Amino acid sequence: MTPTSMAEKPHAVLVPFPAQGHINPFLKLAKLLHSKGFHITFVNTEYNHKRLLKSGDPNSLDGLPGFRFETIPEGLSTTGDANATQPVPSLCQSTKNKCLAPFRELLHKLNHGPSSNGPPVTCIVSDGVMSFTLRASEELGIPNVVFWTTSACGFMGYKQCSNLMESGIIPFKDSNYIKDGCLETNVDWIRGKKRIRMKDLPILIRTTNPNDIILNFLHGEVEAASRASAIILHTFDALERDVLDALSSMFPCNIYAIGPLQLHLDQSKESNLKHIGSSLWKEDDYCVEWLDSKDPKSVVYVNFGSVRVLTQEEIIELAWGLANSKRSFLWVIRPDLVEGGAEALPLDFIHETRESSLMARWCPQERVLNHPSIGGFLTHCGWNSTIESISAGVPMVCWPFSSEQRPNCLYACSEWGIGLGMDGDGISRDEVEKLVRELMGGEKGKMMKDKAMEWKRKAQDATSPGGSSYLNLERLLYETLQIKN
Repeated sequence: MTPTSMAEKPHAVLVPFPAQGHINPFLKLAKLLHSKGFHITFVNTEYNHKRLLKSGDPNSLDGLPGFRFETIPEGLSTTGDANATQPVPSLCQSTKNKCLAPFRELLHKLNHGPSSNGPPVTCIVSDGVMSFTLRASEELGIPNVVFWTTSACGFMGYKQCSNLMESGIIPFKDSNYIKDGCLETNVDWIRGKKRIRMKDLPILIRTTNPNDIILNFLHGEVEAASRASAIILHTFDALERDVLDALSSMFPCNIYAIGPLQLHLDQSKESNLKHIGSSLWKEDDYCVEWLDSKDPKSVVYVNFGSVRVLTQEEIIELAWGLANSKRSFLWVIRPDLVEGGAEALPLDFIHETRESSLMARWCPQERVLNHPSIGGFLTHCGWNSTIESISAGVPMVCWPFSSEQRPNCLYACSEWGIGLGMDGDGISRDEVEKLVRELMGGEKGKMMKDKAMEWKRKAQDATSPGGSSYLNLERLLYETLQIKN
């Protein structure tokens, strides 16, 4: 694509949900579109943009050719620690009810404002859970591509939650569902999914409250996806082909699997945006230097993402399980992971593991996963962590907690052969020790390492010229966004 003037240059406005796990893949997609000739406007909430400025180089977010950052208010009055994820239920309500008006104003400014230096907006790429943008794109008569930052199996799980709500199965009638075997019930009507139980669907179904904020919010957002010009999923065909085929029959628009996005960027010749980071916490780069001193495949990486909060009991059991495994580990303990932070760890645990462990507040995860010393990943099985682990060829111990982490865990363990599952409803130091030992040195762990490397090669093939994700991205650009050659 070779636009001949600024007016002909396509202009994409990207709107992620205001949480770390959504901003990460959105910024990758923004960089990828920029490399294809797009003018980019990346829209953060005011709260998160301030966090980005604090966590990295403020100059990296200003004055970039063809790539600008803008903000809209998220509608919450934030108090307390300004270095933590805002409450997700509150964010869901606020973005849905309060963000359309300021977003309209932003679009008008981009198209007609006195400081508008870019081309007219030609498309919107919005988060799957920011469907208020659909109305704005319909008013302007431009395409709106919805980017669900989940796996395909996770998105299918959310679709089934909608069906379960409409059929009256959920919310559950009373709390007996926890112990009466209901969660073990086979769900045999989901196209493209095998061996699914109720407990393997997104954890948000586990409620008896018909007014549950997140359950009702996601029900509405999944249904709104039918109004999109297209749907993007951050996966690749070989990984989730059956589910992708099934999803394609459920929506009127095209579904494009274009992941893993980082592997596209690794092959891109454009380098002027590599310094732009998406981390809302300041990264501890010294953890990479620490890994440099370790033997190949000798370190367990431990990180539970940007939202999960551990109880005091959970962090103690986890700590002693890691210590008793006698394996080196790098453990990310972000400031809001547990009350008291790193100081909540037992002093005798810190003393016993001081030579073999490193605790970091936050780290550059993809650099860590691709480091030669990393042999395994103890993870919550969020989709960013899962697809990044697949891209790096690293097997996992999976401890799912919320959202679509349950189906991600199921597929990692049962379909892809790269995971060992923990019971998401509890944790014991003995189980942690057993699974980490198996991951790092057991027979099954060895087979998982081989399988992980096989999936890494398939991910690389998918994003290489002629691969499925490479071609799906081209189709998205020319079929839906209708860019010019």
